[in-house]
Amino acid sequence: MAMTLRTDPEFEAALAFLAQHDNGSKQEAVRRAVMERAARLGHQDRVAALSAESKDRWAETLNRLGTV
Repeated sequence: MAMTLRTDPEFEAALAFLAQHDNGSKQEAVRRAVMERAARLGHQDRVAALSAESKDRWAETLNRLGTV
């Protein structure tokens, strides 16, 4: 699917740097950045969900440890 991406000079320079650094195209640099960001956000969401689940599961134990 085609998409138009509007850039400014600062973004264009950063994009060119990334593409050159990775010996790839600007398109691939944008794709990689989006995919990496999505993966990080997904990871953060999973960690938050597991942390909340663990807090609920171990609440009594954590409370007892906190009062020792």
